Amino acid sequence: MKLYLVPTPIGNLDDITLRAINVLKTVDAVLAEDTRTSGVLLRHLGISKPLHSYHIFNEHQTVQRLVTQLKEGKTFALVSDAGTPGISDPGFLLVRACTQAEIPVECLPGPTAFVPALVNSGLPSDRFTFEGFLPHKKGRQTRLAELADEERTMVFYESPHRLLKTLTQFATVFGPDRPASVSRELTKLFEENRRGTLTELVAYFSEKPVKGELVVCVQGNEPSKEKRKKYDRDDEDEAE
Repeated sequence: MKLYLVPTPIGNLDDITLRAINVLKTVDAVLAEDTRTSGVLLRHLGISKPLHSYHIFNEHQTVQRLVTQLKEGKTFALVSDAGTPGISDPGFLLVRACTQAEIPVECLPGPTAFVPALVNSGLPSDRFTFEGFLPHKKGRQTRLAELADEERTMVFYESPHRLLKTLTQFATVFGPDRPASVSRELTKLFEENRRGTLTELVAYFSEKPVKGELVVCVQGNEPSKEKRKKYDRDDEDEAE
């Protein structure tokens, strides 16, 4: 019995590891966010395995049934539509249930959208915070206010129809001149990485229709003079 977390390509179907292919070939079944999307990948790889739905709309009622089957000796591969399962999808609920039931869980390394977007942004990447999708309504302004003084680079996922609204809110909260980048269609034929201030990005995407998956990176806030002085004092104390 074992649950494998298997990252899948975020666009280019060749971006999958040999180890991931071998796991998909050997498991009893594949748990998929969208069986149609995962079916395309499995056919591309020449793999025939049972596909079962596991997504945000059936997660709670499905978890216990899957845990029972795993305890009976089954092996499953959990995949998302694209990238690493458990990142901004309900995969963590199944992982948590498996760890509580002492079922082995193994996560394979592989594609995830925010890493290439962050590295490609040209923004500091030694320290960053991954925010995923912001709340759509309730709690959105509160979360933005909490991030206003964040000093690390911030990484967000966003949908095409909300991009312009989000960039405009970022410009209001973080400041119009804050450096940022927008990456879309990563690894695909029409990949685009647009960099500039938030004001410049708002102007650009106001004139350009947007399609595809999006990652937005925003540079962190500069520390205040008081904080910089404190950091300097701390450094001096450590050096003594």
